[in-house]
Amino acid sequence: MDFTELVQTRRSVHEYSDQSIEEDTLQRIFKRTTLAPSGYNLQPWEFVALREEESKERLKEVAYNQDHVVEADTSVIVLGSTDLTRHSEAVFEDWLAKGYLPNNDVKESLINNVEKMNTMSKADKRTWTTRSTALAAMTLMFAAWDEGIASCPMEGFDSEALVETFDIPDEYEPVMLITLGYPAADTSDIENERKGRRPVDDVVHYESFDPSSETTLLDPSADN
Repeated sequence: MDFTELVQTRRSVHEYSDQSIEEDTLQRIFKRTTLAPSGYNLQPWEFVALREEESKERLKEVAYNQDHVVEADTSVIVLGSTDLTRHSEAVFEDWLAKGYLPNNDVKESLINNVEKMNTMSKADKRTWTTRSTALAAMTLMFAAWDEGIASCPMEGFDSEALVETFDIPDEYEPVMLITLGYPAADTSDIENERKGRRPVDDVVHYESFDPSSETTLLDPSADN
């Protein structure tokens, strides 16, 4: 589908059918996800795709027992690495090989820059990786819907319990969960009228920032 249709029709879905996602379809979705932008192109994201019932039940326990974690064909743990140097050598070597950098000295300078960034506070590194990883998460949801597969981003989970349950190393930040599956034929998530959106004039500010004091939600399907 074209991008306008993709954006307008994508919904967060809780009700899924029993249809399984083919392995090659899931592979295409994740391949497209890897095209998301990131700071310095360092691609800090990692995804844990849970498809077996037992694995999804374990996730449900740390996701406040939300049923759609299990009912979805695949539930994805979206992680971001807080070690900024993890992929920097490979990334900047690629830049050099493809002519983005004039010489090896510039490559080494970039690597040193990232090493300095890696000395930021833990909180700052969590913010950095969350920014880039969230871009990949949204790309994942768009890529899935382009295949007719619905999704739902989730922030409702116990981060510490998730890390312990799935043995996630300390240098990885759980950013969100995403459920994936073909939507149920009669799901209200898609059939109901779309929820209102704040108008463009309310959220876009040119040249200076003047925060909005009141909001009137508009029908997103209307030409406002």
